[in-house]
Amino acid sequence: MSVLLFLFLGVLLEKFGLIVVLFLITLGIAAYSTYGERKVAAFMQDRVGPDRAGPFGLLQPIADGVKMFMKEDFIPQGSEKWLFIMAPGIFIFTACMTSAVIPWGTTLTLFGANIDLQVTDINIGVLYVLGFTSLGVYGIMIGGWASNNKYSLYGAIRASSQMISYELAMGLAIIAVVMLTGTLSLRTMAEAQTGFNWTVIYQPLGFLIFFICALAECNRAPFDLPECETELVGGFHTEYSSMKLGFYLFAEYINMFISAAMISTLYFGGYNFPFVDPAWLGGLMGPVVLFAKIFFFIFVFMWIRWTLPRFRYDQLMHLGWKVLIPLSILNMLLTGAGILWLESKF
Repeated sequence: MSVLLFLFLGVLLEKFGLIVVLFLITLGIAAYSTYGERKVAAFMQDRVGPDRAGPFGLLQPIADGVKMFMKEDFIPQGSEKWLFIMAPGIFIFTACMTSAVIPWGTTLTLFGANIDLQVTDINIGVLYVLGFTSLGVYGIMIGGWASNNKYSLYGAIRASSQMISYELAMGLAIIAVVMLTGTLSLRTMAEAQTGFNWTVIYQPLGFLIFFICALAECNRAPFDLPECETELVGGFHTEYSSMKLGFYLFAEYINMFISAAMISTLYFGGYNFPFVDPAWLGGLMGPVVLFAKIFFFIFVFMWIRWTLPRFRYDQLMHLGWKVLIPLSILNMLLTGAGILWLESKF
């Protein structure tokens, strides 16, 4: 009995340590994504960008964090106080929870111990991510309604309708991947993409649909209608200040990080790369490869923001319902037909 308890405590300690490290990495990437966004924008616009706080401006995210903590925190008169307070917490909680099922590598050997680089490998990992992503809309909707501000409410309505609309096409694109791999486990999907056997080769249309939907789900330009400054001041977080506003902004960058991780895992081999063993360097090469892919897609997200103009809202809905959903259904039917044809041949 004592041996079983010791083993249980060991596994519990390992998972707890992995959760803490993953949480810190997620927050660090979200913080420095703000710095990266400013630098990318500066490069696009022939400017320098942040260069005062620390060498090359590298301490700018820390300065921003201190500013968020030091700003006055106020609650608008007439707002629903407890819902107003809860909403940012719901949004960032759902954003942080999605990383639990993503396989960041194979197994890391550290001080003679083997650490599985995945918090949990559940056989419905894809549904888990989609479920928590869907719950995130409640944080936006509650915050916008509880603010008792018409601009906040309009932003919340836009965000909720946008996220619901684009989740359909995203889910249908993922169904095609599930049909190919025969599993909902992200670990199994990553393991099936060794060498050049990346899913994007078989699902180029599915990847394009998923990528566009990821931009819309993260409220990134050209789909940033919920925060449209020219029309809605700041959208659903107009009335927020201090770290409540910081939670909303952080959660959006966390969602961008998780979206890049999902794109890499579903379509681009995850921690696999041709002629590179993910177990090399004690299992460290797998996370290095995956994070390189993630940083590339984060850069693409930023590149698109500073290149393309914002859609009108009717164009946004037209693209989601009349273009992406029919294309994703067509992609799913073509995938099924291709699988049946291959099975009949072999």
